Amino acid sequence: MPAVSAAACCAAATPANEVVEDLFGFLRVLSDGTILRSPAEPVFCPTTFPTSHPSVQWKEAVYDKARNLRVRMYKPATSADGDAAENKLPVLVHFHGGGFCLGSCTWGNVHAFCLRLAADAGAVVLSAGYRLAPEHRLPAAFDDGASFMRWLREQAVNAEAEADAWLTEAADFGRVFVTGDSAGGTIAHHLAVRAGSATAEPGETTADPVTVRGHVLMMPFFGGVRRTPSEAGCPAEAFPNLDLVDRFWRLSLPPGATRDHPASNPFGPDSPDLGSVDLRPVLVVAGGLDLIRDRTVDYAERLAAMGKTVELAEFAGKAHGFYLHEPGSEATGELIQAVVRFVDGCVAATEAAA
Repeated sequence: MPAVSAAACCAAATPANEVVEDLFGFLRVLSDGTILRSPAEPVFCPTTFPTSHPSVQWKEAVYDKARNLRVRMYKPATSADGDAAENKLPVLVHFHGGGFCLGSCTWGNVHAFCLRLAADAGAVVLSAGYRLAPEHRLPAAFDDGASFMRWLREQAVNAEAEADAWLTEAADFGRVFVTGDSAGGTIAHHLAVRAGSATAEPGETTADPVTVRGHVLMMPFFGGVRRTPSEAGCPAEAFPNLDLVDRFWRLSLPPGATRDHPASNPFGPDSPDLGSVDLRPVLVVAGGLDLIRDRTVDYAERLAAMGKTVELAEFAGKAHGFYLHEPGSEATGELIQAVVRFVDGCVAATEAAA
């Protein structure tokens, strides 16, 4: 679909060329397929969010030059004493949310959350961007997530040469966790399924330079044709509400696909059988007031019934993405500590089994 700047918006949206989809004015699709995007951040990314943290350094890099995809990297200060290997930190790869249509690793709410995540978790956080729909419909975002993981492996392999020393001096590539918020949680799910379904090529013996220990799905953006009770009972004034998530799916799924498509419904009729997938441990985060709450809990319960290693952390009274709207809150701190316990538990279990 052709895309034009927001400056052309008023001229383009004539009666003969009507707006057929509108997401807060930040993304509008016209009847001829033209896509209008505003460069501004939305009102739910207030400038009052912190842009720095006294104990966290951050910088940006391009991980896919052809598509100009960026990663914002965060690392907490570490002690210069002792062995360098002992000072290395676990790595949390993070994918932002936005219904696959909105969002950026540079948005203020995502940045503020990642600053605190790096500081409180004592981890290197890699907040990776990806292509957005409807210009790039699914599975583009999943493919970009896989592309980022390839970039990360290149950093690990070239740690002594061409890699970014700022990253490699702090990152323990043997303790990597893939995390994501909302749509980013869906990306994390699909990366977990791809990794757990992969088979080695004949004669392949090379060890993976990056060891993914687990996945963290924060209120993953799942869908389905059948409405769940939390969806059906969602008030119109909620954010997000049912109308908004339906628009996200219309704009992000392949043309003609329903919400039971494998990209949106992990248990749809054409989705892979997760029972046969070698999944790493998964931490699933749900919000009691989230309209996707029932799908999130069902996902965790079904994985557990399949014998997968899964933990469910539910935050009663919390809405979808609360940690982005209140990154400095006590509840966000509790969420991060749940991630820390999960990371520590996965590492301890692996070491005990060795």
